[in-house]
Amino acid sequence: MKKPNIVVLGAGYGGIMTTVKLQKSLGANEANITLVNKNDYHYQTTWLHEVSAGTVHQDQARISIKDVINEHKVNFVQDSVVEIKPQENIVKLENGELEYDYLVIGLGFESATFGIPGLEENALMINDINSSRLIREHLDFNFAEYHKDKNPARLNIVVGGGGFTGIEFVGELANKVPELCKEYDIDKSQVRIINVEGAPTVLPGFDPELVEYAMNSLEARGVEFITGALLKESKPDAVVYEKDGKLNEIPTLTTVWAAGVKANSIVEKSGFETNRGKIQVRPDMRSPEYDNVFVIGDCALIMDENSGRPFPPTAQIAIQQSATVAHNVESLVKGHKELEGFEYKPLGTLASLGHNDGMGVVFGDKKLFGWKATFMKKMSDNRYLLKLGGISLLLKKGKFNFFY
Repeated sequence: MKKPNIVVLGAGYGGIMTTVKLQKSLGANEANITLVNKNDYHYQTTWLHEVSAGTVHQDQARISIKDVINEHKVNFVQDSVVEIKPQENIVKLENGELEYDYLVIGLGFESATFGIPGLEENALMINDINSSRLIREHLDFNFAEYHKDKNPARLNIVVGGGGFTGIEFVGELANKVPELCKEYDIDKSQVRIINVEGAPTVLPGFDPELVEYAMNSLEARGVEFITGALLKESKPDAVVYEKDGKLNEIPTLTTVWAAGVKANSIVEKSGFETNRGKIQVRPDMRSPEYDNVFVIGDCALIMDENSGRPFPPTAQIAIQQSATVAHNVESLVKGHKELEGFEYKPLGTLASLGHNDGMGVVFGDKKLFGWKATFMKKMSDNRYLLKLGGISLLLKKGKFNFFY
């Protein structure tokens, strides 16, 4: 009897955890499991703001795929997905193609620029390890070059977007800038960190008390907030924003865009039925049209019945989805007809405001501030590493600087 081919596209949180769960639950004689990813590593997306600021080295944020998969059970293919042909059960890669009986789509996100002129050309994005490293190197370059031309635009850092990524990034910058100033012999008062957000407040939809704490903490360390302001254009040497009907310009050579993501465009281009570029999955995480295609993470859209809005595509929800997807793929492979539905169980939300400050909500409604939030966030990061690769991965990549 022919063994079914299971193909997992993408080694983000959802894809890598689904693969690890499948290799534990299926024997090598029961299925062929293939994981496809363009890099030979999985990276911690939730650490990219730290890599971008230079407070965490990129090597700590990335994990070799071969460190967490069993090569006797999983075939790893390092390649880029070009197209999915669901009617033919084929995935086209840059260097070949794969046939599948069961497919898991976990291709992640792309930045959404909303058609704002100049963003693609002039802004930096926190998308992956390489783009984050580029931001860190760009900051170093501008601080070093400042002594040549004394151009104040080199020291104006504009961050577009006051959501989680934007706020966590300016928190890391607030910690990193004093170090950069000392290293490059620059007066800290000459450096500006400016966060531009379109909503009336940063972290829209978050608890007002926590938002106030975050803003007070960051402002005390020099971060400026411009809220209710729409970014209208990104130029090579400035950004233009509109506030109260007036256009304003900030001279800057560093614009970081952190105000929106969308599902990988391959999903829509491959002809799947989409909603806002994502596949609105059935309760069992399958696509509406295909019984053998599962979708996970940023590419999956799941509505929150309480709010009437989609759940945000966080690492937490992708990791929880992986348990349902892996269970259901295993059930189909073994001929069981009962598939389980996915039910999201929020474990809390924590935001770092630099390496020694943070805030958030855990255990339903318990608010945390300061080092307690930082401690819980690092514990959460370490828990994921333990689940992914066991104690050896935790000791190799974990965060143990709990109190500083």
